[in-house]
Amino acid sequence: MKTDNEKYNETVRPNTAFLNELKTKLPEFFTKDGSFDLNKFKTQLKDKNVNELSEGYQLDFIGKDYARRQAGGMPNTVIVPDEKQNQGEGKNSKNLFFTGDNLEVLRHLQNNYQNKIDVIYIDPPYNTGSDGFVYPDSFEYSDDKLKDMFGLDDDQVERLKSIQGKSSHSAWLTFMYPRLVLAKKLLSDKGIIFISIDHNEQANLTILCDELFGEINNVANLVWTNKEGGGSSDSSLFRIKNESILTYSKNIFQLKIKGVKISNIERYNQSDEYELERGKYYLQKLGMGSISYSQSLDYALQCPDGSRIYPKDNNNGKRAIWRWSKDKVKWGIENDFIVFKKNNDGKYTVYTKQYLKVDNTNKQIDRKQPPMSVIDNFSSTQGSKELKKLELQEYFSYPKPTKLIRWLLDRITTKNPLILDFFAGSSTTADAVMQLNAEDGGHRKFIMVQLPEKTYHTNKDGKEVPTKGGKAAYDAGFKSIDEISRERIRRAAKKIKKDNELTLPKDFDGSFKHYRVVKPTKQTLEDIDDFDPDNTDLFTNMVEGFSSDSLRIPGNATGEQTILTTWLAQDGYSFDANVQEMKFDNYNAHLVDDRLYLINEGWGSTQTKQLINKLGTNELHLQSVVVFGYSFNIAELRELENGLKQLDSKVNLIKRY
Repeated sequence: MKTDNEKYNETVRPNTAFLNELKTKLPEFFTKDGSFDLNKFKTQLKDKNVNELSEGYQLDFIGKDYARRQAGGMPNTVIVPDEKQNQGEGKNSKNLFFTGDNLEVLRHLQNNYQNKIDVIYIDPPYNTGSDGFVYPDSFEYSDDKLKDMFGLDDDQVERLKSIQGKSSHSAWLTFMYPRLVLAKKLLSDKGIIFISIDHNEQANLTILCDELFGEINNVANLVWTNKEGGGSSDSSLFRIKNESILTYSKNIFQLKIKGVKISNIERYNQSDEYELERGKYYLQKLGMGSISYSQSLDYALQCPDGSRIYPKDNNNGKRAIWRWSKDKVKWGIENDFIVFKKNNDGKYTVYTKQYLKVDNTNKQIDRKQPPMSVIDNFSSTQGSKELKKLELQEYFSYPKPTKLIRWLLDRITTKNPLILDFFAGSSTTADAVMQLNAEDGGHRKFIMVQLPEKTYHTNKDGKEVPTKGGKAAYDAGFKSIDEISRERIRRAAKKIKKDNELTLPKDFDGSFKHYRVVKPTKQTLEDIDDFDPDNTDLFTNMVEGFSSDSLRIPGNATGEQTILTTWLAQDGYSFDANVQEMKFDNYNAHLVDDRLYLINEGWGSTQTKQLINKLGTNELHLQSVVVFGYSFNIAELRELENGLKQLDSKVNLIKRY
């Protein structure tokens, strides 16, 4: 028979090498059969994609071009560290929790986590009409700007704006599109994303993910049996007891999925002597196929009683053939690798012996097979029971059970993966990560993102009134969903430590660092708008506007800490980067690798001279000096810039506003 390489070489064409390279780098432009989708490629190159292609298979919806623009936008928020948490219980943690709009968080993470996330699991709104989803964004541009940016006419602008505040399919897709685009960029080449969804948007989500990730990267549509017993009455015609978990890879050629152990294998009795000689085995039917017919593989096998067995034709009408040639079967019979077993009807079935692998110590290696696409061992009821044990059961409906997330995470072969969930909800994913680490001593890390949805609203009298479904949480002191999410992590970690007191790894990470991603206040934005970089005098301390107090959020962060944290993420540094404090006279600067950050006011001629002296005498080595432009007047900037230009080694001055 032909080798796999020989079979492959028969399909090679003059452009095969080029297409393979293109497929690796741009898999989303290839269809499932491996063909290059030129029309889709042309569409992505368009500046304005209003006039959709008249022919071809694609997903179109109101707001798609706007969603595409959102995917390419920069963040308009800052990252505020929760210093109380980060310098307290979360000081040594490698886990992260972000409070804020997940689109903004994903934009920030593009710089320091691109291609670094191994697993993404999300449980987004299902858009059922009863899950509270309405399109949360507003179009921040005037009608004229929308017309100019997207080439729209008046009617098209009205159609685009009509999806605001609605739970339509277009609104939901406009919401999901940019988040999935950015999520894909965060995935490593070996990465995988799991997306929970029900039938309401499952079809649209599949087409959307096929477009963004590429059909070729559609790994599986996993079916999760999420309800126990007879199912729910969500439909008047069927009892619904399952959801989908759409599964996509970043690069299908690099993805590996951990198999599951084969159980209940039919074994054939044999002598101890024979077992010692060859080892243990199980029986597998002699395979048949019909992909490529060959007459040499279409023959009758003679059974011990003289009867004959022919390969059975498949239901598709194609003539079946044996996988083994006549000569190989003859060899198998002579060397006891072929077994004939009589069935209850008196007819025979032909099996081959499959020997179990052993390692170099002659220890049996468990044989595994790909996991089933149907997950039916755990339900959302179990998720509710888990929250009940943590005394949080009243605050979330139908939470995912940790066993489901653990099962998904256990499919990953990457050692100590980094896991992202940007619809954190009740933080089931974080709980599952900690449980797995406690069991096997692993060092998986999580990044959770949760919008601070309020559990109350303020009435006309200024009084706080609990929202529908939020009363229990509000009465318990939780003003927003993210607070409950973080409390789940704390209580789950406490329970894990108690349950695994004797076996818990010494370096078990049961905490997190916390950051809030927020927009500057209206006053700060006005101050920024009014700032004149050519002024010789500074009238407003712009740094203070970014402190926790000025932003009206808890956390005890100074404006300098907020700006530095935001910049470090922008420059590709992790949130545990080694930041050294440097003194220039009475001015505090921040050194990270070969970058010096100057944020506060107070830099003058004395500090510039000290810096130039340290650089000139090689006491300090820098590539860049990054300054917060609002803290420097024009004279201070020019003096610093001129001083750096006098150096033999080039040091860039980066001014940020």
